[in-house]
Amino acid sequence: MNFNDKLRESAKSTGSIVCMGLDPVLEAIPNAVIKNRSLRFSIPLFLEEIFIEMKKQKVLPGAFKPNAGFYLKHDKPLEITLSENDRFAGSLALASVIYEAKQIFPDIPLILDYKRGDIATSSKNYAVEGFDCWGADAVTVAPYMGTDSVSPFAEYSKQGKGVYVLNRTSNKGAEDLQDLKVTSGHFSLVPLYEIVAHKIVDWAKASPGVGAVVGATAPRELSDIAALYVKSGVEVPLLIPGVGKQGGSAQEVTARLREAGYPLELARINSSSGITHPWEKNKDLAKKLENKSMQDYAKACVEQLAKLNEEIGYKPA
Repeated sequence: MNFNDKLRESAKSTGSIVCMGLDPVLEAIPNAVIKNRSLRFSIPLFLEEIFIEMKKQKVLPGAFKPNAGFYLKHDKPLEITLSENDRFAGSLALASVIYEAKQIFPDIPLILDYKRGDIATSSKNYAVEGFDCWGADAVTVAPYMGTDSVSPFAEYSKQGKGVYVLNRTSNKGAEDLQDLKVTSGHFSLVPLYEIVAHKIVDWAKASPGVGAVVGATAPRELSDIAALYVKSGVEVPLLIPGVGKQGGSAQEVTARLREAGYPLELARINSSSGITHPWEKNKDLAKKLENKSMQDYAKACVEQLAKLNEEIGYKPA
């Protein structure tokens, strides 16, 4: 089974095309979780409680996506006087979160968001890191260094792994380079992201499971890219961040994909803090949850996931 088939199966079994970002903000984790625990234990405990509540309520996403930076920034490898748990708190927390997600939801793909990309030899090492060391089902990759940079990741498609290549991203600075008009071969004055999209089609044709990251905050570009992929006749899975805190609309994303004729089961619409920390930007919810139990916080998270699933309105065929 290739990665595209895994996406279809998970969409069908969960009834969801949401990608749930697992990006813990320590300051937003409730006191009911923290208590006297170190972050190495509090982060996995917090997310595990949400996982258990999700399974209990049968409210699920179609994928998980931990962003490595939210974890690894907590490592202090040079402070050798610290215990191993403290020196590598972030790495150990990430390992625990990935392990728990895979144990509780073995059929839901896990995407490691680490945006690697280097010369071929180094890319091969980073591919080993993502797929073999961390056990990810898919990873995110930067295409700036070209085919020899992406190929070591794409090789893992033979093992049913996925590779999401940055195409037109959701951040404000995306326009600095990605929107530049360029001339390349038979393409004359088109946005750079369009040239990248055509390369992604080539890579996906050779290695089914290669997909694209396209932000929800650029709806016009999303429509154009989705239509390009449909017209190519090649399956290109889409990872769509930017919903919620960044300003993207899940309903608009779904509408534009449908208009383009894009198969929704291959898309994953990502929301991170909107699911795992909904009280952070909602004062009323934060007040309501004051002094509540860890399970109450988990229920609030699952409620947000259910709302997002409903907003998207995906129904398996």
